[in-house]
Amino acid sequence: MHTKHARTIIIEAFGGPDVLTLTEREVGEPGPGEIRLHHKACGLNYIDVYQRTGLYPLTLPTPLGLEAAGVVEAVGEGVTHLKPGDRVAYASQPPGAYTEARVMPAAQVCPLPDGISFEQGAAMMLKGLTVQYLFHRTTPINRGDTVLFHAAAGGVGLMACQWAKSEGITLIGTAGSDEKCALALAHGASHMINYRTENFADRVKALTDGKGVDVVMDAVGKDTFEGSLDSLKPLGMMISFGNASGKVPPLDLGTLGPRGSLKVTRPTLFTHIANHETCQQMARHLFEKVTSGAVTLRIDQRFPLAQVADAHRALEARLTTGATILTV
Repeated sequence: MHTKHARTIIIEAFGGPDVLTLTEREVGEPGPGEIRLHHKACGLNYIDVYQRTGLYPLTLPTPLGLEAAGVVEAVGEGVTHLKPGDRVAYASQPPGAYTEARVMPAAQVCPLPDGISFEQGAAMMLKGLTVQYLFHRTTPINRGDTVLFHAAAGGVGLMACQWAKSEGITLIGTAGSDEKCALALAHGASHMINYRTENFADRVKALTDGKGVDVVMDAVGKDTFEGSLDSLKPLGMMISFGNASGKVPPLDLGTLGPRGSLKVTRPTLFTHIANHETCQQMARHLFEKVTSGAVTLRIDQRFPLAQVADAHRALEARLTTGATILTV
């Protein structure tokens, strides 16, 4: 099979969902270290919104999308871990996953086990690899530790709830409705807080007998940052890994001392997966969690590629739960 042209979503300006444009692009041949693959499904993630709005600036015009699953059509020179016909999934730079087919670097593309569907592959890579580094590669988290996780009913959140439970970690989650709280509890959260009706920092203190949590995992950003710091025990770790509510304002480092010698980190997935072997190991760990049944994936929204703007609107309006995929 050789895909010569592919329908691809690009942006020519930063802005709202209306800047997402469907176009036809030539696919080309893979060069050294590259593969050409035909997509079966593409993932949708909040980072796509940050890139579309210009919060994370890209050089324009640019395609968008960082996650997909499909079949390898051709491999370039030096690619040894993949061959034509392989089922694969990835979450990696550069953007360009919102397409039917593409040529891209092979190092972060991962062989997809037979027991995992293309739709699951497209829905799980960016979120699942994020959960993997949050729990295993950022700060030591041990069985019995307590973690506060914001937006626990979202795509990353529902995976994190299950991951924490499978590792014997107590997860206290927040969400914006009673329905979302119930969903996260059903996925393994130990406690849920509706942040619209309760002060989450006060409730965390009550749930932890005044001690606070070992780690906060916060992708909400501006709205939750201060309360997150207030939820930590002394020497606790604040992991800020996203900004769905807006950028976190500048932080006065001096305040971390009196608050209990707190630690703050701002990781990105792409640093963690930059090394080929590390990326493949992380993916294998994720696939084991899914094939063992410890983590199940909820794909609650599906949109055709051409309706990607509607998908972005739903995500930004907080109308989604679990994962959203684009079908091609």
